[in-house]
Amino acid sequence: MVSKHYPGRQKTSGIKIELFSEDDIREIDYATRDVLANYGVQVSDEEGLQVFKDAGCEVNFETKMVKIPSKLINMALAAAPKMFYLYGRDDEHTVPMIHSGPVYYTNFGTGIQMCDYLGDNKYKTRDSNEEDLANTAKIVDALPNLAVYSLAVSARNWAGVGAEDVHEMITSIKNTSKHFHHIDPVAENVEFYWEMLKAYYGGDEEMARNRPIMSMLVCPTSPLELSHNAAQVIMKGARLGIPVKVLSMAMAGGSSPIHLTGTLVTHNAEILSGLVLAQLANPGARVLYGSSTTTFDLRNGTAPVGSPELAVISAAVAKLGQYYGLPVFTAGM
Repeated sequence: MVSKHYPGRQKTSGIKIELFSEDDIREIDYATRDVLANYGVQVSDEEGLQVFKDAGCEVNFETKMVKIPSKLINMALAAAPKMFYLYGRDDEHTVPMIHSGPVYYTNFGTGIQMCDYLGDNKYKTRDSNEEDLANTAKIVDALPNLAVYSLAVSARNWAGVGAEDVHEMITSIKNTSKHFHHIDPVAENVEFYWEMLKAYYGGDEEMARNRPIMSMLVCPTSPLELSHNAAQVIMKGARLGIPVKVLSMAMAGGSSPIHLTGTLVTHNAEILSGLVLAQLANPGARVLYGSSTTTFDLRNGTAPVGSPELAVISAAVAKLGQYYGLPVFTAGM
Protein backbone atom coordinates (compact mmCIF):
# COMPACT_ATOMS: atom_id res chain seq x y z
CA MET A 1 0.00 0.00 0.00
CA VAL A 2 1.08 3.57 -0.66
CA SER A 3 1.34 5.71 2.46
CA LYS A 4 -1.51 8.23 2.69
CA HIS A 5 0.65 10.54 4.77
CA TYR A 6 3.49 11.14 2.35
CA PRO A 7 3.71 14.96 2.00
CA GLY A 8 4.58 14.71 -1.70
CA ARG A 9 1.09 13.33 -2.24
CA GLN A 10 -0.74 16.42 -0.99
CA LYS A 11 -3.58 17.43 -3.27
CA THR A 12 -4.42 20.85 -4.61
CA SER A 13 -8.08 21.80 -4.50
CA GLY A 14 -10.37 24.76 -4.81
CA ILE A 15 -9.09 25.99 -8.20
CA LYS A 16 -10.63 24.89 -11.47
CA ILE A 17 -10.19 26.36 -14.94
CA GLU A 18 -12.43 25.19 -17.77
CA LEU A 19 -10.82 26.24 -21.04
CA PHE A 20 -13.00 24.18 -23.37
CA SER A 21 -16.55 23.13 -23.84
CA GLU A 22 -16.98 19.49 -24.83
CA ASP A 23 -17.58 20.65 -28.41
CA ASP A 24 -14.33 22.67 -28.36
CA ILE A 25 -12.20 19.76 -27.26
CA ARG A 26 -13.82 17.40 -29.75
CA GLU A 27 -12.95 19.86 -32.53
CA ILE A 28 -9.28 19.76 -31.49
CA ASP A 29 -9.44 15.97 -31.35
CA TYR A 30 -11.02 15.75 -34.83
CA ALA A 31 -8.47 18.18 -36.28
CA THR A 32 -5.65 16.12 -34.73
CA ARG A 33 -7.01 12.90 -36.20
CA ASP A 34 -7.30 14.60 -39.59
CA VAL A 35 -3.63 15.67 -39.42
CA LEU A 36 -2.46 12.17 -38.45
CA ALA A 37 -4.59 10.34 -41.01
CA ASN A 38 -4.12 12.62 -44.02
CA TYR A 39 -0.77 14.32 -43.47
CA GLY A 40 0.96 12.09 -40.94
CA VAL A 41 4.14 12.29 -38.89
CA GLN A 42 7.75 11.74 -39.87
CA VAL A 43 9.33 8.77 -38.11
CA SER A 44 13.10 8.90 -38.53
CA ASP A 45 13.68 5.33 -37.38
CA GLU A 46 13.56 2.21 -39.55
CA GLU A 47 12.21 -0.10 -36.86
CA GLY A 48 9.55 2.43 -35.92
CA LEU A 49 8.47 2.73 -39.55
CA GLN A 50 8.14 -1.05 -39.79
CA VAL A 51 6.11 -1.24 -36.55
CA PHE A 52 3.65 1.31 -37.94
CA LYS A 53 3.59 -0.51 -41.29
CA ASP A 54 2.84 -3.86 -39.67
CA ALA A 55 -0.05 -2.26 -37.78
CA GLY A 56 -1.69 -1.16 -41.03
CA CYS A 57 -0.49 2.44 -41.32
CA GLU A 58 0.31 3.95 -44.69
CA VAL A 59 4.12 4.31 -44.60
CA ASN A 60 6.45 5.96 -47.11
CA PHE A 61 9.93 4.58 -46.39
CA GLU A 62 11.59 7.20 -48.59
CA THR A 63 10.06 10.29 -46.99
CA LYS A 64 9.65 8.44 -43.65
CA MET A 65 6.07 9.74 -43.38
CA VAL A 66 3.50 7.66 -41.49
CA LYS A 67 -0.25 8.17 -41.74
CA ILE A 68 -2.04 6.92 -38.63
CA PRO A 69 -5.74 5.99 -38.99
CA SER A 70 -8.23 6.98 -36.31
CA LYS A 71 -8.99 3.37 -35.38
CA LEU A 72 -5.35 2.87 -34.37
CA ILE A 73 -5.53 5.92 -32.09
CA ASN A 74 -8.66 4.46 -30.49
CA MET A 75 -6.87 1.14 -29.98
CA ALA A 76 -3.90 2.84 -28.33
CA LEU A 77 -6.08 4.92 -26.04
CA ALA A 78 -8.01 1.82 -25.00
CA ALA A 79 -4.77 -0.05 -24.23
CA ALA A 80 -2.98 2.75 -22.34
CA PRO A 81 -3.46 2.56 -18.55
CA LYS A 82 -5.40 5.38 -16.88
CA MET A 83 -3.44 4.84 -13.69
CA PHE A 84 0.01 3.50 -12.80
CA TYR A 85 2.70 4.09 -10.19
CA LEU A 86 6.03 5.86 -10.29
CA TYR A 87 7.90 3.69 -7.82
CA GLY A 88 10.34 4.95 -5.24
CA ARG A 89 12.63 2.74 -3.21
CA ASP A 90 9.75 2.15 -0.81
CA ASP A 91 5.98 2.66 -0.68
CA GLU A 92 6.37 5.99 1.11
CA HIS A 93 8.07 7.41 -1.97
CA THR A 94 5.81 5.76 -4.53
CA VAL A 95 3.46 8.10 -6.38
CA PRO A 96 0.30 7.13 -8.29
CA MET A 97 -0.15 8.74 -11.70
CA ILE A 98 -3.92 8.90 -12.13
CA HIS A 99 -6.09 10.16 -14.95
CA SER A 100 -7.87 13.27 -13.58
CA GLY A 101 -6.20 12.54 -10.24
CA PRO A 102 -4.34 14.67 -7.69
CA VAL A 103 -1.50 17.06 -8.58
CA TYR A 104 2.12 16.30 -7.68
CA TYR A 105 5.29 18.31 -8.15
CA THR A 106 8.80 17.67 -9.41
CA ASN A 107 11.79 19.78 -10.32
CA PHE A 108 12.12 20.13 -14.09
CA GLY A 109 14.72 21.22 -16.62
CA THR A 110 18.25 19.85 -16.88
CA GLY A 111 20.91 22.52 -16.38
CA ILE A 112 24.44 22.31 -17.76
CA GLN A 113 26.08 24.94 -15.53
CA MET A 114 26.32 25.78 -11.84
CA CYS A 115 26.85 29.11 -10.14
CA ASP A 116 29.26 29.06 -7.18
CA TYR A 117 28.91 31.86 -4.64
CA LEU A 118 32.33 33.35 -3.81
CA GLY A 119 31.11 35.91 -1.29
CA ASP A 120 30.62 39.71 -1.47
CA ASN A 121 28.21 39.41 -4.42
CA LYS A 122 30.76 37.51 -6.47
CA TYR A 123 29.94 34.36 -8.40
CA LYS A 124 31.69 31.88 -10.63
CA THR A 125 29.84 29.99 -13.36
CA ARG A 126 31.13 26.57 -14.38
CA ASP A 127 29.96 23.35 -16.02
CA SER A 128 27.91 21.08 -13.78
CA ASN A 129 29.41 17.75 -12.77
CA GLU A 130 28.52 14.45 -11.14
CA GLU A 131 28.95 15.85 -7.62
CA ASP A 132 26.45 18.63 -8.40
CA LEU A 133 24.03 16.03 -9.70
CA ALA A 134 24.34 14.01 -6.51
CA ASN A 135 23.76 17.12 -4.39
CA THR A 136 20.63 18.15 -6.31
CA ALA A 137 19.25 14.63 -5.88
CA LYS A 138 19.85 14.84 -2.12
CA ILE A 139 18.15 18.24 -1.93
CA VAL A 140 15.04 17.03 -3.74
CA ASP A 141 15.04 13.91 -1.58
CA ALA A 142 14.80 16.15 1.48
CA LEU A 143 12.03 18.41 0.13
CA PRO A 144 8.69 16.95 1.25
CA ASN A 145 6.51 18.54 -1.44
CA LEU A 146 8.51 17.30 -4.42
CA ALA A 147 7.29 13.80 -5.20
CA VAL A 148 9.74 12.81 -7.97
CA TYR A 149 13.36 13.67 -8.74
CA SER A 150 13.86 14.73 -12.37
CA LEU A 151 17.41 15.02 -13.69
CA ALA A 152 18.37 18.51 -12.49
CA VAL A 153 21.86 19.00 -13.93
CA SER A 154 24.10 17.13 -16.34
CA ALA A 155 27.26 15.32 -15.28
CA ARG A 156 29.34 17.25 -17.79
CA ASN A 157 32.57 15.72 -16.51
CA TRP A 158 31.47 12.53 -18.30
CA ALA A 159 30.64 14.29 -21.60
CA GLY A 160 32.79 12.79 -24.33
CA VAL A 161 34.46 10.48 -21.81
CA GLY A 162 31.90 7.79 -21.06
CA ALA A 163 28.18 7.19 -21.26
CA GLU A 164 27.12 10.44 -19.62
CA ASP A 165 23.43 9.52 -19.41
CA VAL A 166 24.22 6.17 -17.75
CA HIS A 167 26.36 7.86 -15.08
CA GLU A 168 23.55 10.38 -14.55
CA MET A 169 21.11 7.56 -13.93
CA ILE A 170 23.22 5.62 -11.44
CA THR A 171 24.25 8.78 -9.56
CA SER A 172 20.62 9.88 -9.29
CA ILE A 173 19.19 6.61 -8.00
CA LYS A 174 22.06 6.33 -5.50
CA ASN A 175 21.27 9.75 -4.00
CA THR A 176 17.49 9.85 -3.83
CA SER A 177 14.92 7.44 -2.44
CA LYS A 178 12.28 9.03 -4.68
CA HIS A 179 11.39 7.94 -8.19
CA PHE A 180 13.98 9.07 -10.74
CA HIS A 181 12.78 10.66 -13.97
CA HIS A 182 15.49 10.63 -16.66
CA ILE A 183 15.03 13.71 -18.87
CA ASP A 184 17.92 12.93 -21.24
CA PRO A 185 17.78 9.21 -22.06
CA VAL A 186 19.87 7.86 -24.93
CA ALA A 187 18.21 5.08 -26.91
CA GLU A 188 21.38 3.06 -27.38
CA ASN A 189 21.88 2.95 -23.59
CA VAL A 190 18.38 2.00 -22.43
CA GLU A 191 19.57 -1.60 -22.01
CA PHE A 192 22.17 -0.33 -19.50
CA TYR A 193 19.38 1.41 -17.53
CA TRP A 194 17.50 -1.87 -17.56
CA GLU A 195 20.47 -3.84 -16.24
CA MET A 196 20.83 -1.35 -13.36
CA LEU A 197 17.13 -1.60 -12.56
CA LYS A 198 17.46 -5.38 -12.41
CA ALA A 199 20.59 -5.06 -10.28
CA TYR A 200 18.68 -2.90 -7.79
CA TYR A 201 16.28 -5.84 -7.34
CA GLY A 202 19.09 -8.37 -7.07
CA GLY A 203 18.67 -9.52 -10.66
CA ASP A 204 14.90 -10.07 -10.34
CA GLU A 205 13.63 -9.15 -13.80
CA GLU A 206 9.97 -9.44 -12.82
CA MET A 207 10.37 -6.97 -9.97
CA ALA A 208 12.31 -4.56 -12.19
CA ARG A 209 9.55 -4.73 -14.81
CA ASN A 210 6.68 -4.42 -12.35
CA ARG A 211 8.22 -1.78 -10.05
CA PRO A 212 10.73 0.29 -12.07
CA ILE A 213 12.27 3.04 -9.93
CA MET A 214 12.92 5.21 -12.98
CA SER A 215 11.02 6.58 -15.96
CA MET A 216 12.12 8.36 -19.14
CA LEU A 217 11.18 11.50 -21.06
CA VAL A 218 11.36 11.90 -24.83
CA CYS A 219 10.48 14.90 -26.98
CA PRO A 220 9.09 14.71 -30.50
CA THR A 221 10.84 17.14 -32.82
CA SER A 222 8.32 19.83 -33.68
CA PRO A 223 6.66 19.98 -36.05
CA LEU A 224 5.46 16.39 -36.29
CA GLU A 225 8.56 14.20 -36.12
CA LEU A 226 9.54 11.23 -33.98
CA SER A 227 13.33 11.14 -34.17
CA HIS A 228 15.34 7.91 -34.09
CA ASN A 229 16.14 8.48 -30.41
CA ALA A 230 12.54 9.29 -29.47
CA ALA A 231 11.09 6.30 -31.34
CA GLN A 232 13.64 3.87 -29.88
CA VAL A 233 13.24 5.14 -26.30
CA ILE A 234 9.45 4.85 -26.62
CA MET A 235 9.60 1.28 -27.95
CA LYS A 236 12.31 0.06 -25.60
CA GLY A 237 10.62 1.63 -22.58
CA ALA A 238 7.31 0.02 -23.54
CA ARG A 239 8.86 -3.42 -23.96
CA LEU A 240 10.85 -3.26 -20.71
CA GLY A 241 8.04 -1.81 -18.59
CA ILE A 242 9.78 1.54 -18.01
CA PRO A 243 7.22 4.39 -18.02
CA VAL A 244 7.78 6.93 -20.78
CA LYS A 245 6.64 10.53 -20.88
CA VAL A 246 6.10 11.79 -24.43
CA LEU A 247 6.52 15.55 -24.06
CA SER A 248 6.14 18.08 -26.86
CA MET A 249 8.14 21.31 -26.75
CA ALA A 250 6.45 23.04 -29.66
CA MET A 251 6.86 26.81 -29.98
CA ALA A 252 3.84 28.75 -31.21
CA GLY A 253 5.01 30.99 -34.04
CA GLY A 254 8.24 29.02 -34.44
CA SER A 255 7.86 25.27 -34.81
CA SER A 256 4.07 25.28 -34.66
CA PRO A 257 1.20 27.59 -35.71
CA ILE A 258 1.19 31.04 -34.16
CA HIS A 259 -2.45 30.59 -33.11
CA LEU A 260 -2.55 28.62 -29.87
CA THR A 261 -5.38 26.35 -31.01
CA GLY A 262 -3.31 25.32 -34.03
CA THR A 263 -0.33 24.70 -31.75
CA LEU A 264 -2.52 22.45 -29.59
CA VAL A 265 -3.42 20.39 -32.66
CA THR A 266 0.26 20.00 -33.63
CA HIS A 267 1.22 19.23 -30.03
CA ASN A 268 -1.60 16.69 -29.69
CA ALA A 269 -0.65 14.92 -32.91
CA GLU A 270 2.96 14.56 -31.74
CA ILE A 271 1.95 13.07 -28.38
CA LEU A 272 -0.65 10.71 -29.83
CA SER A 273 1.81 9.40 -32.42
CA GLY A 274 4.20 8.50 -29.59
CA LEU A 275 1.37 6.94 -27.60
CA VAL A 276 0.35 4.78 -30.57
CA LEU A 277 3.94 3.64 -31.10
CA ALA A 278 4.26 2.67 -27.42
CA GLN A 279 1.06 0.61 -27.49
CA LEU A 280 2.04 -1.09 -30.75
CA ALA A 281 5.37 -2.05 -29.17
CA ASN A 282 3.65 -3.37 -26.03
CA PRO A 283 -0.09 -2.97 -25.39
CA GLY A 284 -0.63 -1.58 -21.91
CA ALA A 285 2.65 0.35 -21.85
CA ARG A 286 2.72 3.10 -19.23
CA VAL A 287 2.75 6.51 -20.94
CA LEU A 288 2.42 10.07 -19.61
CA TYR A 289 0.90 12.80 -21.78
CA GLY A 290 3.50 15.56 -21.48
CA SER A 291 3.94 19.23 -22.37
CA SER A 292 6.51 21.96 -22.17
CA THR A 293 4.99 23.72 -25.16
CA THR A 294 5.14 27.50 -25.13
CA THR A 295 5.19 30.46 -27.49
CA PHE A 296 8.16 31.67 -29.55
CA ASP A 297 9.52 35.15 -28.79
CA LEU A 298 9.89 36.54 -32.33
CA ARG A 299 11.89 39.56 -31.16
CA ASN A 300 14.51 37.71 -29.10
CA GLY A 301 14.43 34.30 -30.76
CA THR A 302 13.79 32.49 -27.49
CA ALA A 303 11.20 30.12 -26.03
CA PRO A 304 10.03 31.87 -22.83
CA VAL A 305 8.88 29.21 -20.40
CA GLY A 306 7.69 31.86 -17.96
CA SER A 307 5.25 33.37 -20.44
CA PRO A 308 1.48 33.57 -19.87
CA GLU A 309 1.04 31.50 -23.02
CA LEU A 310 2.83 28.54 -21.45
CA ALA A 311 0.39 28.58 -18.55
CA VAL A 312 -2.60 28.73 -20.90
CA ILE A 313 -1.20 25.94 -23.10
CA SER A 314 -0.39 23.77 -20.07
CA ALA A 315 -3.94 24.14 -18.77
CA ALA A 316 -5.29 23.28 -22.21
CA VAL A 317 -2.99 20.27 -22.52
CA ALA A 318 -4.13 19.00 -19.11
CA LYS A 319 -7.69 19.10 -20.39
CA LEU A 320 -6.71 17.18 -23.52
CA GLY A 321 -4.98 14.51 -21.45
CA GLN A 322 -8.08 14.19 -19.28
CA TYR A 323 -10.23 13.90 -22.40
CA TYR A 324 -8.13 10.95 -23.56
CA GLY A 325 -8.03 9.32 -20.13
CA LEU A 326 -4.27 9.66 -19.68
CA PRO A 327 -2.11 10.79 -16.73
CA VAL A 328 -0.69 14.24 -17.59
CA PHE A 329 2.57 16.10 -16.97
CA THR A 330 2.77 19.82 -17.75
CA ALA A 331 5.45 22.45 -17.24
CA GLY A 332 5.07 25.58 -15.15
CA MET A 333 2.54 27.01 -12.75
